[in-house]
Amino acid sequence: MLQQKETQLGKNGITSEFIKDIEKRLGKDRNVSMKVSVLKSVRPEGKKDVKRYADELLEKLGEKYTVRTLGFSIFLRKWRKARTAKE
Repeated sequence: MLQQKETQLGKNGITSEFIKDIEKRLGKDRNVSMKVSVLKSVRPEGKKDVKRYADELLEKLGEKYTVRTLGFSIFLRKWRKARTAKE
């Protein structure tokens, strides 16, 4: 069964500590996803900012992660092997 962990993205934005926290929480567990709620204080342009943060997270975390945005939330998932975009 898929577990879901949660965290919030606040005023400080995406910092190295935020990335380390996500990597630590997802760790070696299997079937775990993470919901990142983007707070109002960091999204003055609305959903454009959420998409921008999702792309930045994906870039900093690496190829073993995938992201999906839904509203003002970002859903992260870690895979065992690197994922490539399907065309």
